[in-house]
Amino acid sequence: LARLYREKVETEMNNVCAEILSLIDEILNSKRNTVDSKVFFLKMKGDYYRYEAEYQTAGANRTKYGNTAAENAQRSYQEATDIAADELPPTNPIKLGLALNYSVFFYEVKTEPETACNMARQAFDHAIAELDNL
Repeated sequence: LARLYREKVETEMNNVCAEILSLIDEILNSKRNTVDSKVFFLKMKGDYYRYEAEYQTAGANRTKYGNTAAENAQRSYQEATDIAADELPPTNPIKLGLALNYSVFFYEVKTEPETACNMARQAFDHAIAELDNL
């Protein structure tokens, strides 16, 4: 009974995430994106794939679907990070939010706490160093 309920809830969550990810892709494919909005929506895309990876990989058995969600999350976060590194200042709130969420991905999904802490610390240190120039 519990397994059936879990499957039902997971299916509903998959549908909601798929709908949101489709909307995000529509926004990202529009020609009116600024650098801020592109980084923001790529971060959001990574977030929703991370959510999928978190609930789909619960328990001892990591599913193929969960692995795919984790790979998609990492791809989205990395693309956003690459754009933000070139185009946004270290103190930009979207860039800082991206670094935080990407570090949560490494901590929770990839189970790499050292990488997660280093990523968050680096973003924090760069922002603090830049505060004097504001």
